[in-house]
Amino acid sequence: MKQLKKYFMYAFAFLVLACSDDDKTIDILLPNVERGAIIRTVNINPNSFNIFDPNSPWTLTMEYQDDENGGLLSSVDVYINFVDNNDFNGNTTSTETLFTTVPASEFSTGPFGLPRATFSLVYQEVLNALGVPNDSNAIFGGDQINVRLVANLTDGRTFTNTDVAANISGGSFFQAPFNYLATIVCPPTVPTPGTWSIEMQDSFGDGWNGASLDITIDGETTNYTFNTGGSASFSFDVPVDTEVISVIFNSGSFDEEISAQVTSANGNVVVDLEPSPAAGVELLDYCLDNL
Repeated sequence: MKQLKKYFMYAFAFLVLACSDDDKTIDILLPNVERGAIIRTVNINPNSFNIFDPNSPWTLTMEYQDDENGGLLSSVDVYINFVDNNDFNGNTTSTETLFTTVPASEFSTGPFGLPRATFSLVYQEVLNALGVPNDSNAIFGGDQINVRLVANLTDGRTFTNTDVAANISGGSFFQAPFNYLATIVCPPTVPTPGTWSIEMQDSFGDGWNGASLDITIDGETTNYTFNTGGSASFSFDVPVDTEVISVIFNSGSFDEEISAQVTSANGNVVVDLEPSPAAGVELLDYCLDNL
């Protein structure tokens, strides 16, 4: 027993001496670790550009953090670039451009004691800066503006999206990607009031076999289909004060046999459904502004 006690005493003395050593590994490693900076996403609203509104904004609220609770912040640069996601209207290109710089003086202390700031990009101003014309030959719904942030520190260092790991850029806590995509969207356009028409065909001649066209007018949906024969015609009225119309295809059996056309009260064929159509997606192309 005495030998055992002596053993524990020696072991304890060794641990105390080891922990008081000035050359502990933790003391050697930590001074060599560079602490960076992040720009946390607080909110993005609106998060897209309205293709029909040159004054449409994209607005980001951001929070800056470094190991001095924001004390190293000098400024944040905002770079933009155009992303062409449509091939049918040619290839629109641009060069990444510095759009604006948000100085530290425009940040204020947020609820967690860290600097916060909000800035907006205006659609037409972004296009002007990139030299992209605001017309359908260059831009269409689904194209995007890439927004990249660069944090400039008072000690001369900079941090951007290429300097952060996935758990920082996409993690639920940090949410600091330094990089965003603002999509150019076509919101629903007001439809022409009056009588619209639907022509439906089935190449086998046995109806739509459970499939349908679902027409929704300001939230009220009507299903159109037919059960026998090779074709059917329908009409429906769009009231004067209608704000939104939607046309969705509901799948059935033998969708490869069916086709349909929807014609607006203004005479435009706004849906031309070919065999084996995609189900559950909007068939109206609001970007055409032809309803």
